[in-house]
Amino acid sequence: MIYITRKERFNAAHKLYKPEWSEEKNREVFGKCSNPNWHGHNYELFITVKGMPNPETGFVIDLKVLSQIVKENVIDPLDHKNINLDVKFMQGIMASTEMLAMQIWNQLHDAIRSQGAMLHAVKLYETENNFVEYFGNEK
Repeated sequence: MIYITRKERFNAAHKLYKPEWSEEKNREVFGKCSNPNWHGHNYELFITVKGMPNPETGFVIDLKVLSQIVKENVIDPLDHKNINLDVKFMQGIMASTEMLAMQIWNQLHDAIRSQGAMLHAVKLYETENNFVEYFGNEK
């Protein structure tokens, strides 16, 4: 099994809050991340796919194709957007990095599989110190 990773970047704003909670409770739970006027991040996204190389091309997946899949399904919808307000696949979902990574997986899984590879991991850096990794819901 070969693993290959593509790195992408996007910039987006969000806030962590629950509308049914008071401003005080949101601040208590989410701190500065519940700022009513939003805040932004320069995200770094690592998409790792796995599979066996095609004997004709030597590729697990053509990286130009992988880049296009990520661009169309993730980067274009997220880049320079408000995750809470502008991103369809995040509507009604808490805009935490954890939840965003899970939704990115959902946006990519089938498209990558259609190219003969398997999505192995989504790693999303929110800051240089904080990142999440998601490996799907496989047991």
